[in-house]
Amino acid sequence: MTGSNPAHWTAQDIPDQHGRTAVITGANTGIGFETAKALALRGAEVVLAVRDTNKGKCAAEEITLVAPTARVHVQRLDLSSLASVRDTAGGLRDAYARIDLLINNVGVMYTPHRTTSDGYKLQFGTNHLGHFALTGLLLDLLPPASRVVTVSSAGHRMGGPIDLDDLDWRRRPYDRTASYGHSKLANLLFTYELDRRLPAGGPLAVAAHPGGADTTGSRSAMSHSSALTRAAFAAIRPLLLQSPERGALPVLRAATDPGVRGGEYYGPRGFQQSKGYPKVVRSCPQSYDTELQRRLWALSQEMTGIEFPSGTQPGRHSHE
Repeated sequence: MTGSNPAHWTAQDIPDQHGRTAVITGANTGIGFETAKALALRGAEVVLAVRDTNKGKCAAEEITLVAPTARVHVQRLDLSSLASVRDTAGGLRDAYARIDLLINNVGVMYTPHRTTSDGYKLQFGTNHLGHFALTGLLLDLLPPASRVVTVSSAGHRMGGPIDLDDLDWRRRPYDRTASYGHSKLANLLFTYELDRRLPAGGPLAVAAHPGGADTTGSRSAMSHSSALTRAAFAAIRPLLLQSPERGALPVLRAATDPGVRGGEYYGPRGFQQSKGYPKVVRSCPQSYDTELQRRLWALSQEMTGIEFPSGTQPGRHSHE
C-alpha cells in the first residue's frame, strides 16, 4: 500500500487483502465488478454472486487477466427470490468457513410496476429485502474484523418519506422513482440498525454510494424513464458522472480502510456528492430515525422470514 492521503484516497490505498474472502453481489458489471477487481488485485479471494452465471464467468476471466494469481469464483444469486437467497447462502456456507467482506451491491433502478417471486415490489424486494436476508443468513460466518458494506445511492433522498405501512404501493399510484429512492433509503436504515445491533469489537456495518457513476446499469435504468429525463441525463452525464472505477472508490474505502467506523456512510466529496475522492458523508435526516430503523427491521424479518443470529440485539453498539 502506498502512503495514504485521506483527502485523495484511491485503490492504491487498499491494504493487503491476502487471506481474506469477499462476497460481492452483482459483481459481473459496473461498481460491483470494479470493486471485485480491485480487491482481487490486492490479494482477496473474491466471490462474484450474480444472477447470470455466464456473465459472471466472463467477469471472472476478465479479472484474472489483470490479476493472474487471483482466486475468483462465481456463485449464482437472484436477490429477487428469497428461495434463491437461501440456496446461495447455503452454497456459501458449504464452501467457506469465514467471510471477511460481504458487499451488498446489487441494485435495480426505476423499474416498472413489477414484483419479486415472493410478491414484493421489485426494487424494494431486490435492493433491500434480498440483501437483508442474505446478510442475516451469512452473518455468523463474519469474524470480528469483517465488514458488511451495503451500497445505497444519493437517490435515497428521492420520493419523500418512506411509508412502511404501504410498501406495496396499494394506497397510491406506483412511482418508480420514489420506489427506487425508498429502497435505497431502506439500505441506510438497515445499515444503521445493523450497526447498533452488532457487538462492540465485532463486524462493522457500513454504507457507501458511488455518486453519479456512468455504468451500464445507470444507462439501462434511463431506458425506463421519460424522454425529458433521458435528455436531461444525456446533458449532465459529462458534468456529474464519473467512471465505474472512480464510483467504486467509496465502496472500497468503506470495505478496507482501517480507519472506518461502524455506521459510517461513504460517498464522493465533490459537488452534491456526485463525483470525487471518497469521504464520510451524511445521509438524509429520515435515515437517522432510530424508531423507523427498528420498524423496518421488524417488518423485514417478517417479510423474509429471516431471524438474525442471537448476538445481534438492539442497543449492543451505538454510533453517532
